[in-house]
Amino acid sequence: MNDRGDPSPDTLSRLIRNIGLELLNDSCGHETISAKRDGSFVTDVDLALQNRVEETLRKMYPDISFIGEETPEEERTRIQQSENGRIWCLDPLDGTTNFASGLPFYGISLALFEDRLPVQAVVFDPLRDECFTAQAGGGAWLNGHRLPGASRRSTAHCIACVDFKRLARTVSEHLVARPPFKSQRNLGACVLEWCWLAADRFQLYLHGGQHLWDHAAGSLILKEAGGSAVNLEGVELPSKNLYLNRKVSVVAASHPAMLEEWWSWIADRADLYTLLVHRNPAT
Repeated sequence: MNDRGDPSPDTLSRLIRNIGLELLNDSCGHETISAKRDGSFVTDVDLALQNRVEETLRKMYPDISFIGEETPEEERTRIQQSENGRIWCLDPLDGTTNFASGLPFYGISLALFEDRLPVQAVVFDPLRDECFTAQAGGGAWLNGHRLPGASRRSTAHCIACVDFKRLARTVSEHLVARPPFKSQRNLGACVLEWCWLAADRFQLYLHGGQHLWDHAAGSLILKEAGGSAVNLEGVELPSKNLYLNRKVSVVAASHPAMLEEWWSWIADRADLYTLLVHRNPAT
């Protein structure tokens, strides 16, 4: 901790890991599933995780506000619009459909915002016992080992993680017909996808719309690992200007030079963004 009593990345990673393992182990496949208004799913495990993390953080750091995916929308909006200080942002269980279906890819994400930018991040993968952490200006880490960053390569030799269902038809058709990459995956949990990109397990990323809690921690982890991200308009992520957006598109790469090539390819083939093709997203 520093003089303000701020948590360290190690403190946050232990907190999230301990709560995550305890509650996920206790669920034992008996979770109750329901649909939310937006069509996504929530389980009693999502709610239990958020309640436990929020309760613990409020006791440890009472001066820091809190929002989570399961916080009522009106309350989230009020806190985001009224606060210019420090706010926790939690995704208690990203990849709920995977979790409920037995697909082994889901995670817990926590970010600390200060003046509308993430300054600390933790993403925990309970199945692989992998905990990714980052602190603004302090690098990105996996289980205590610093992520070394990716080497530059042509996008033709890259693996891309692409979420097709949220993309404009024009972009999707070009990606299917003449993909600029070697191979494509879609894994179904944004918070882990950011981290796997940061760890160079794949090199390119494209997603049509993420909520704040989907990208809050992961965008900082990627940035601190040496990667780069923009939205489809070419605005760098994370960004204060996108803090209150309902959803954010993501174009990212594990190396800045690969992002420039990747984003330019997409912009050239997307009708809505052709005027932005000469914008350099890496600067």
